[in-house]
Amino acid sequence: QRRNEKDSIEILNKAYENGIDFYDTARFYTDSEEKLGKAFEDIRENIYIATKTGMETPEEFWNDLETSLKNLRTDYVDLYQFHNISFCPKEEDDLYKAMLEAKEEGLIKHIGLTTHKITIAHEALDCGLYETLQYPFSYLSGEEELKIVEKCRQMDVGFIAMKAMGGGLIKNSKASYAYINQFDNVLPIWGIQKLEELDEFLSYDENTKLTDELKADIEKDKQELGDNFCRGCGYCMPCPEGINISLCARMSLWIRRFPSEPYLTEEYQEIMGNTLNCIECYACVDNCPYELDIPELLKENYEDYQNVLNGKTKV
Repeated sequence: QRRNEKDSIEILNKAYENGIDFYDTARFYTDSEEKLGKAFEDIRENIYIATKTGMETPEEFWNDLETSLKNLRTDYVDLYQFHNISFCPKEEDDLYKAMLEAKEEGLIKHIGLTTHKITIAHEALDCGLYETLQYPFSYLSGEEELKIVEKCRQMDVGFIAMKAMGGGLIKNSKASYAYINQFDNVLPIWGIQKLEELDEFLSYDENTKLTDELKADIEKDKQELGDNFCRGCGYCMPCPEGINISLCARMSLWIRRFPSEPYLTEEYQEIMGNTLNCIECYACVDNCPYELDIPELLKENYEDYQNVLNGKTKV
């Protein structure tokens, strides 16, 4: 969704030509469905398309599905997923009945659910109604996430790893690939935005294993990031005060892990300055799937940013 149509189709075509046959999108991702539709209309039967709906009523569900089919230029979706909605639809819910009806009509082939909340992930698995679960997973994940992966294996539920690059905070794609390559029941979606990124992943294969060097890189990253970091999922937004939370709450990480100069311009100083308008309403905390203390994170990141800006802290 961050690339124009021409560049997007070029990336998609190269991915397909090199054997990638699973593509994950969503109604929520602006014009992404349309781009996939234009790129793959002529070879539809050779690929698997997964898309998502964030709607919570049957009427909205059907409208979303109709729009997706039109955008994707297809008469069926291989995998249709409830997209991070506020509850896990169960057998008795009209919303799940609508999903099941769509499957019976051949409009979708498989039913899945995506979430950032571990409680909903467990609910989805325990009810036995979902064929796939999409959940954040990378080498930054902890024991709870590993338990979810193993639970999916035991229940024969497909596990799709979202944010396999840690929401953009992981720099080492080879380490990411090698780590996830250990799990034969995990399908990562890398979120590729450039041809160069695609080329990186195409250079890896089943022989890309975790070496001692890669393990050391992973441990260094985990120590640097810790547990209390923003993944940039954006579910905390919009902020009533107009604060760009998903950027500002992890600015300290950005300026340490990537070239800092682009983030020290007047434009970014203004964005970071806006965090001072936080009224601590905690609406963002209520929406955060990781239960982060976002007002505190904003304060810490603003103070650190000012120290870097004033030369008190080196990066």
